[in-house]
Amino acid sequence: MDDKAVKAILFDLDNTLIETSRAGRVAIQKTSELLKSTLALDDKTISSICDKFQQKLFHERFDPSAGRSIDEVRVGHWEESIQAYIQEAVGSCSTPSLAAKCYYLWKTSRLEVLSLSPEICSLLKQLRSGYKLLLLTNGEARTQREKVEAVACQEFFDAIVIGGEHAEQKPVASIFALCFNMLEVEAQDCVMVGDSLDTDIQGGFNARVRATVWISSAGGAVPNGSVKPDFTIPTVLDLPDILQQLE
Repeated sequence: MDDKAVKAILFDLDNTLIETSRAGRVAIQKTSELLKSTLALDDKTISSICDKFQQKLFHERFDPSAGRSIDEVRVGHWEESIQAYIQEAVGSCSTPSLAAKCYYLWKTSRLEVLSLSPEICSLLKQLRSGYKLLLLTNGEARTQREKVEAVACQEFFDAIVIGGEHAEQKPVASIFALCFNMLEVEAQDCVMVGDSLDTDIQGGFNARVRATVWISSAGGAVPNGSVKPDFTIPTVLDLPDILQQLE
């Protein structure tokens, strides 16, 4: 690495700055309780319904041009997941209405749990005094904007870029080029910080940023065949040590 000073830091959002996975687990637990109180099914079946919803969410390919909102699509995920495990009407509550209740409980519960910790807020304030900061997150536009609003993180960033609002998302270099232009910096001025090797670290590599920093809370090794981050830390709170090395 050369001696050029770092001018800007690009941050991922989910599981980098906010604990989206934990929030999702809380939301699924609350939705499981709703299903248990509504359906005469055993715990294993309730768990299977929730697992199926999460699989659909993981493999989701949302197309805004298809004429359905993201809310409608995800209500559909719950409806299909419920129907896969029941053979008859669910008492006084039809499957579609139960699916809608499940979705909005899951969505609301997840957003309620999401937050920026005081420590991360303090870190971002400290970093912004010396660097330009940009939030770069993949995902469906409305969903990601709702997360940004829920955790009230706008004040910490010079710009926020939601992948779903653009033609291409991480790891494609074009969305990084957009970020560099917004901040009026070059790729080599920037550090990319995120928890995903496939999108954040690969994207930083594709865009030729100064350095990539992988957030690996489990402390696992980089899988064979994967892009190699320049640095690996267990929490974003350790980022100042990396920046000091780069300076």
